[in-house]
Amino acid sequence: MDINPNARPAAWPRDVSPEELLHRLYQSAVQRALPAQAMAEHMPAPPRGRTVVVGAGKAGASMAQAFSDLWPADAPLSGLVVTRYHHTPARIAQAPCRIEIVEAAHPVPDAAGLQAAERMLQLVQGLTADDLVVCLISGGGSSLLTLPADGLSLNDKQAINRQLLESGANITEMNCVRKHLSRIKGGRLAQACGVTPLVTLAISDVPGDDVSVIASGPTVPDTTTCADALALLERYRIEVPEAVLARLRRGELESPKPDAQAWRHRHVQMLATPMQSLQAAADMARGLGLTAHVLSDEIEGESSDIGRMHAALARAAARGQGPFQAPCVLLSGGETTVTVRPLPPGWQRGTGGRAGEFCLGLALGLQGQARVWGLAADTDGIDGMGSNAGARVGPDTLARAQALGLKASEHVVRNDAHGFFSALGDLVVTGPTYTNVNDFRAILVL
Repeated sequence: MDINPNARPAAWPRDVSPEELLHRLYQSAVQRALPAQAMAEHMPAPPRGRTVVVGAGKAGASMAQAFSDLWPADAPLSGLVVTRYHHTPARIAQAPCRIEIVEAAHPVPDAAGLQAAERMLQLVQGLTADDLVVCLISGGGSSLLTLPADGLSLNDKQAINRQLLESGANITEMNCVRKHLSRIKGGRLAQACGVTPLVTLAISDVPGDDVSVIASGPTVPDTTTCADALALLERYRIEVPEAVLARLRRGELESPKPDAQAWRHRHVQMLATPMQSLQAAADMARGLGLTAHVLSDEIEGESSDIGRMHAALARAAARGQGPFQAPCVLLSGGETTVTVRPLPPGWQRGTGGRAGEFCLGLALGLQGQARVWGLAADTDGIDGMGSNAGARVGPDTLARAQALGLKASEHVVRNDAHGFFSALGDLVVTGPTYTNVNDFRAILVL
């Protein structure tokens, strides 16, 4: 069967390239997750007393601004929200928010995040049942809201975070450890609110939208235990001071459990989720005459391996085999992992993130397959520690790389997705998006 490699569905605009289409799908996913899109329908009623807003995450500043804009002008409002450096929208400087916004480091915490967490605990204490605490939570809050357990220093927490990030542990496992090594996460912020009603407004960045995992669940009960945290520390060989290990073994760092009285007058509302963003992208694709398949919003695993899996599905579709028929778009989300492994002698570690590593695996799996393009990007606009959101792959990716003397397989070993796609001019660069519903992946098959 002969297929025109440049064929387009009937509804597809003639001036839109496959690369541009994928970028538009990504933008539609991000747009759906912006706090202002859903905040209005979830606003609590003003209390008789004061309203104090606290929170943390990459969407923290935009969530605070949206909440402040919607809150009645004559109702008392104050508080403190922490977000990542350079994740405060420019318009806040022009129209100051009634909620104080501070910036701190992510993914490895710093002193600014610690100071913000200490201040938040102080802000929610001394309130009454006539007051209201609102907590704005989004992905990234675990690192931004850092308050080490007794016996741990900030340096200890930084070292533990670095080890967790390189271990290959998934987000649920990492946050189990973080909850038990914190004085504010794992429900402890809710406990500090005492009798004051508490409303949590959350943007999910985790598989399954488990609010106890988002930002390590500072305002909800924790079902994991000290024993669980110990087992994970052992499994991933995370070095922790012996005195802290002893406290974990004795159960002294146990987090608040679901049967605690702290959960009376506690409510949680979800503003945005990964599935909602994937559905927004699917709706756009269908409007262009493409069949859209949302594979899952809960995909986890090693990033490059997940890329190869997506490649297998796309190759089958391009060949007229399997469950998906071209022209179509395969969409998925979730949170993959990147395991940093020892390098061969003489090799140098590169830079990159989950989206870039996925694209390396995708390119290797596709092997130049005709009529297949892909894009993977983090919805917060930052892939790992880099300045890019992700990368894109096309039928000519490996051929162009070979012409430059680049080997994708070697870049996987060196965790250097950024170096690979930067050399090709195929990085996806957006800057901070001021939201975060985690990984976005789109594979176009024509």
